[in-house]
Amino acid sequence: MTASTRQALAIATAALTEISQTPRLDAELLMAHALGISRESLLLYHLDAPEPAAFAPLLARRVAHEPIAYITGTRTFWTIELAVGPGVLVPRADSETLLEAAVDHFRKRAPATILDLGTGPGTLLLAALDQWPGATGVGVDTSDVALDYAARNADALGLAARVRFSKGAWAEGLAEQFDLILTNPPYIGTSETLPDEVRDHEPDVALFAGPDGLADYRIIAPQLPALLAPGGAAILEIGATQAAAVTALLEAEGFAVALRHDLGGNPRALIATRRT
Repeated sequence: MTASTRQALAIATAALTEISQTPRLDAELLMAHALGISRESLLLYHLDAPEPAAFAPLLARRVAHEPIAYITGTRTFWTIELAVGPGVLVPRADSETLLEAAVDHFRKRAPATILDLGTGPGTLLLAALDQWPGATGVGVDTSDVALDYAARNADALGLAARVRFSKGAWAEGLAEQFDLILTNPPYIGTSETLPDEVRDHEPDVALFAGPDGLADYRIIAPQLPALLAPGGAAILEIGATQAAAVTALLEAEGFAVALRHDLGGNPRALIATRRT
């Protein structure tokens, strides 16, 4: 007798408990994907439907530590949904802290120009462009795979006319100034331990930044003064132990720096502005 989706979800949740911090959510997202419906529709209308044949293979991939976003091919971030897959960093809710900080900074006026350094699949830039419909943006990345995802996401979201993507090493070659600069650079030390789903699947180039995790901040910080327009803000994601070190790098370039915590209470973003 075929199990119901309700029964299959209970079994899957138990199987995922040892490898995921959100086993029930993971199971529901996989089941919705197998059925070709939204999670909300699954929970409201389909819990007593037969388990689809596609569910077990998806569950097996998750049990093998493959990220949910790679399995389903999508990840919701801020107000948008992004296509993601192998070769790009999976957008994380903690990174929404940068958008929250930007919204606070630009309460009185909207940014007209936005730069995203290390844009990946367009995560921060496209979320910011959706937030401010009058803005235009530039996204830079070294990865052709990431830039392809970013371009496809911009097109799917109807933002392609307002964005330009280019291949490059951080801000090298950029001569413009921007009201808002966003960046989530690699900040993991090369000897740090990561969960299997991150270490074995997400691209090293988007994760690791030298022995202390600060290598890319040392490149980015000196580039920011020439890029930031008057009244603007550069907002950088950081690791939970890096606030003091990255603040020092930014202050050495003449910036005033404020710290923002994520919803878990961890240091997550630094807001750099020109000293007045």
